[in-house]
Amino acid sequence: MSEEHEEYEVEALGVEVNAQPIELYKVLKIANAVSGGGEAKFAIAEGYVAVNGELEQRKRRKVYDGDVIEFNNEFYLVLCDQPVTEVVEKPKKAAEPKPAPRAKSASKPSKGKGQGAKAKAGSKGNQASKGRSGKPAAKGPADKATGRKPISF
Repeated sequence: MSEEHEEYEVEALGVEVNAQPIELYKVLKIANAVSGGGEAKFAIAEGYVAVNGELEQRKRRKVYDGDVIEFNNEFYLVLCDQPVTEVVEKPKKAAEPKPAPRAKSASKPSKGKGQGAKAKAGSKGNQASKGRSGKPAAKGPADKATGRKPISF
């Protein structure tokens, strides 16, 4: 069986775009066939849009100069005088193994029952040198560019 294509003439509105390829949903927005991108994507996903006579459900389908889009009993002809620009996808980096997180050193003694009260009582006079967290403030000169003091763990 040979496949026969039937040609027919329709009146189409020209949609001028400034670059090709362009995504299908953007053409519907440019043509003012829809009020926004969300509506365009919904209409395409639900099967209300045809490209070159075939139902299209891919929202980001690339369309080119001369493609005919049918939506809501209207025909739109994509017009672009710019050459096709190849879309170069950025190569995805190979999954590099991340270094294992270092275990926190146990250099600080854990607070026992009576130890917390002693630490509080003995540190009353030394509040000025402590930061917001109750830990001693960073020592050393501040960085001239940022005004931050160095910290150590």
